[in-house]
Amino acid sequence: MSSSTVITNIATLVTNDPSLGDGSPLGLIQDAAVVIDGDRVAWTGESSKAPATDNQVDAGGRAVLPGFVDSHSHLVFAGDRTREFNARMSGRSYTAGGIRTTVAATRAATDAELEANLTHYLAEALRQGTTTFETKSGYGLTVEDESRALRIAARHTDEVTYLGAHIVSPDYADDPAAYVALVTGEMLDACAPHARWIDVFCEKGAFDGDQARAILTAGKAKGLHPRIHANQLSYGPGVQLAVELDAASADHCTHLTDDDVDALANSRTVATLLPGAEFSTRAEWPDARRLLDAGVTVALSTDCNPGSSFTSSVAFCIALAVRDMRMTPDEAVWSATAGGAAALRRTDIGRLTPGARADLTLLDAPSHVHLAYRPGVPLVSGVWRGGVRVV
Repeated sequence: MSSSTVITNIATLVTNDPSLGDGSPLGLIQDAAVVIDGDRVAWTGESSKAPATDNQVDAGGRAVLPGFVDSHSHLVFAGDRTREFNARMSGRSYTAGGIRTTVAATRAATDAELEANLTHYLAEALRQGTTTFETKSGYGLTVEDESRALRIAARHTDEVTYLGAHIVSPDYADDPAAYVALVTGEMLDACAPHARWIDVFCEKGAFDGDQARAILTAGKAKGLHPRIHANQLSYGPGVQLAVELDAASADHCTHLTDDDVDALANSRTVATLLPGAEFSTRAEWPDARRLLDAGVTVALSTDCNPGSSFTSSVAFCIALAVRDMRMTPDEAVWSATAGGAAALRRTDIGRLTPGARADLTLLDAPSHVHLAYRPGVPLVSGVWRGGVRVV
């Protein structure tokens, strides 16, 4: 039988339900409590009105918010690209293979090595408050290596994405059309049973709009739902294609036309922004303010990967979003929780209301605003996932 636990003496509780508390999108309740029964939230409200439970935890006047929902990561990989990063940050020219370097290392790794690497970074993220994560394949680019990446990932999350279309495999450098045929044929057949999502890097030098449409359409026919790397490095068709195919998320969204913004605002497609990538490459920041003011649903995610955004810290991305993408602290926290849930088309996470999964993060601070106010400080002091305290 499940037992119930009340967390009391919460200075600020973020529920992400505007019908609660102060009526803001965060649904903030001051001097609050939350009741966990089994793996679900059973009650939220003022601490003085909390019902009796089997167990009690005193939050000590600190803030509680939903566990972070990291809806974009690339964690099934091997190898290291430290020298590439150091050269780029030092302004030195370098010859590096980029994604291809990671592909070679990933292909050479054993299943055990890949899984050990994955679980290492998942534990790192959990300690920083991430309770739900999506992760992709994309560093194998062969039928066997892509399918094994997804099999490994599926042992640790339900949010698994087939990204055979990360780049054209080096094995098909002279025949991209044949690689698209592989990605939409034999590789898809092998990978679809292990994934929920299909993704494609729609960008110059990767896959054009027609190729991306063919890949995502083939995935939909196999029961996979689309998401897309869109408009990261240049203007292009990615966002419009995402809306056309009802993709759950268009990710990066750095170079957008007015039509792109309007299309997102009038669709269910979430714009997932990944400020760790801009930080790590000194690239142009996405204009989050423009998207939010237009009514677009925005998510924040880490894009954790060994090449362009090697961070597992959603809190760091919140601070970047506030400082450099002109989001308010409230908007950034919502986007890293409820926004991430929307990007995964989930209603059971990213909020703390009755019936939601009991995924909570306790901060060593009186307010969620400290995530941006105190950048780089390890503020997470407790994490519950599925009603169980894991940190």
